[in-house]
Amino acid sequence: MRNIRFLTVVGALLLSGSAISAASTEPRKDFQVLKDVATSVDGYTQFTIFDDISADVKDGIVTLTGKVTMPFKRDDIAKRVAKVDGVRDVRDEIPVLPVSQFDEALRYKIARAIYGNSNFWSYAIMPNPPIHIVVEHGHVTLTGVVNSDVDRMLARSLASQFGAFSVSSHLKTDAEMREALDKSE
Repeated sequence: MRNIRFLTVVGALLLSGSAISAASTEPRKDFQVLKDVATSVDGYTQFTIFDDISADVKDGIVTLTGKVTMPFKRDDIAKRVAKVDGVRDVRDEIPVLPVSQFDEALRYKIARAIYGNSNFWSYAIMPNPPIHIVVEHGHVTLTGVVNSDVDRMLARSLASQFGAFSVSSHLKTDAEMREALDKSE
């Protein structure tokens, strides 16, 4: 079973220069399908830094997990993934985050603090910034890929200054993601 976060897969693929495999007459390998699923989700224009999607692929069956801010995103992502070559079925297990003014304000404060910090300006100018901020009932989870342990610790520190009930970091470094990709192939 392959289980890798979309952003981390796409980020590591872009950093390592790997290309997505072309379709062939053989059944596609799960890892190839996962890369294409990651690209499809990453290309979804409504997928923001406040959403987080993960996938498992086993024998062409994709299980989607994570969290999104709006119900239509969950549905759109599942439809996009179903169209990827090699996907036999999609199990959509993506919950929608609850509507909350407190959570929304917290999301924006943390995003401004992180992406407004000069250490993260290079991340902020990317088409799909790699640090995702998931806020649910005042609890913050940071996901995605950063260049170094220093960036990981700084992002967590910046996110911790706004009165969240908790802040957890699931950020991975580029090196950690490359290692995970090497093991998956």
